[in-house]
Amino acid sequence: MRSAYDVSLGAIHSGTGKCSFLVWAPRAKKMEIRVTDPRERTVPMQALERGYFFAEIDGIEPGALYRYRLNGDNEWPDPVSRSQPQGVHGPSEVISQQFPWTDSSWHGLALRDYVIYELHVGTFTEEGTFDAIIPRLRVLKELGITAIEIMPVNQFPGSRNWGYDGVYAFAVQNSYGGPAGLKRLVNACHEQGMAVVLDVVYNHIGPEGNYLSKFGFYFTDMYKTPWGEALNFEQAHSDEVRRYFIENALYWITDFHVDALRLDAIHAIVDPSARPFVQELAAACHSRAKESNREVQIIAESNRNDQKVVSPLEQGGWGLDAEWNDDFHHSLRVAITAEQGGYYQDFNGLEDLVLAFRDGFAYSGRYSKYRQKSYGNAFGDLSGEKLVIFSQNHDQVGNRKVGDRLSASASFEQLKLAAASVLLSPFVPLLFMGEEYGETAPFQYFVSHGDAALIEAVRKGREEEFSSFEWQGELPDPQDDGTFQRSKINWELSTTGKHQILRDYYRELLRLRREHAALKSLDKKREKVTELKAQKVFWVHRWEGESSAIAVFHFGDGLAQIEMQFPKGSWIRTLDSAEDRWSGSKRRAEGPAEYSGAEKLQIEPWSAVLFVPSNVRE
Repeated sequence: MRSAYDVSLGAIHSGTGKCSFLVWAPRAKKMEIRVTDPRERTVPMQALERGYFFAEIDGIEPGALYRYRLNGDNEWPDPVSRSQPQGVHGPSEVISQQFPWTDSSWHGLALRDYVIYELHVGTFTEEGTFDAIIPRLRVLKELGITAIEIMPVNQFPGSRNWGYDGVYAFAVQNSYGGPAGLKRLVNACHEQGMAVVLDVVYNHIGPEGNYLSKFGFYFTDMYKTPWGEALNFEQAHSDEVRRYFIENALYWITDFHVDALRLDAIHAIVDPSARPFVQELAAACHSRAKESNREVQIIAESNRNDQKVVSPLEQGGWGLDAEWNDDFHHSLRVAITAEQGGYYQDFNGLEDLVLAFRDGFAYSGRYSKYRQKSYGNAFGDLSGEKLVIFSQNHDQVGNRKVGDRLSASASFEQLKLAAASVLLSPFVPLLFMGEEYGETAPFQYFVSHGDAALIEAVRKGREEEFSSFEWQGELPDPQDDGTFQRSKINWELSTTGKHQILRDYYRELLRLRREHAALKSLDKKREKVTELKAQKVFWVHRWEGESSAIAVFHFGDGLAQIEMQFPKGSWIRTLDSAEDRWSGSKRRAEGPAEYSGAEKLQIEPWSAVLFVPSNVRE
């Protein structure tokens, strides 16, 4: 008898007119598949162990549409659908596995070499498709980007959504260009020497078009999530739920050649099992990477500041490669804007930013007024490549009331200081689309649901979400197409005035990071952080072999007069954000050409200065 574990889930086309179908449906006693290709036929499926049903059908070609019929009654799309050309309520589509890949010499990037650029497919270009991104890749590469991170692309209701309402984990959004479009984009990235990070959601399933519970025990009532039913990763039948999502992760890595997965909000997964689902998933992905002779990274979003997530398995950790560090963002935001609403009340700005530079997390067991409890643990001696940091991302912009970017509240000098804080740090940097030239368009929350009650619930939920913040302005209607249109970035800005200067400044920072070994290394053991609280200044000395660099950051309004002890040797200023070159306010003499020993320095307001040894030739 055939085993359900010898066949991949979903519809797998052989390439020779034969297609196998495997679905987990323990709620069904009888299962049939109705196929239109274009003639219609209904084929009974064979019951296998643990509630699986299987069929192998001849004469099926890519493009055939199908639904599953449960117990001779209702028909539903495939939970493992790889294409939904008519949307979340329509039939599933058989697709070809074939694609003319040209990236056979590509083996991925080490995480320390990642400079991530997060983008939303629908708002990154006017067309809002995968193919429309491809002509922009060369511009991103020239900037210094080495990896693009794509917000979730699994099929969601309608044509506009952030992607976190996806209901078909394996199906690529049809309005973006479907599976073939995503493969073309990944292939083009690899041709440019750029990695691809895909944001995936394994903590919930969107509400509209979610038919999983018709088939099996995908959900549990043991706990709740803020966004929908909780997935069953630990109760009875959870082995098959785990299989579904792990096979999904491997699908992106194997069939789409994706280089890294960003796991959304793993803190929303309650899993007390001896081997947590996230740990099992990471191990499976790393095993597949080894088999394929590729670098594959698994990056988590977690708000718990738990170093266990990225600690090695042999040390009792989960073995993921990195996690997002919100502490760095929150500290930096408060240091620049003095914002104190909502979770920002927990951060005092510069002092916590210094902690983040020095220790990784600002909260490693401290009491949080916002959470009303202590949280986090020490990051320890883990490498800086284990943390992804940013001054902006889709959450920290889009989950503000009006979706305003940092450019709406920070001065030009402050934007340059924020950029230097991220790009001269010993962590993996992430930029949010348009950040590099000071994009002024907001990034707002948008949906295109078809259920009136759900639309109203989303509106109400957004209103309640911002109750603890002091943000002004009218909340944009998530369902309104205008909210989506306002969120599209304006590429023409990047070639005008201060926008172009800011972009050139980002490019220079990334060049310095790439070409100086001390800045490229993310070994936090080769770092010393010094703070002068009264002057609102701190500096970070980093070294790697014979390479060395000192970055000085000033977060004050007035001119800072500091005394700084330079390490042995002569040093030169190689970058100053206040220079005329960067449209800065500096009008004072530079001082000596070279610095050594104890020096008195003048540091401009809201500026960053980088020193390197004088024997370094750029």
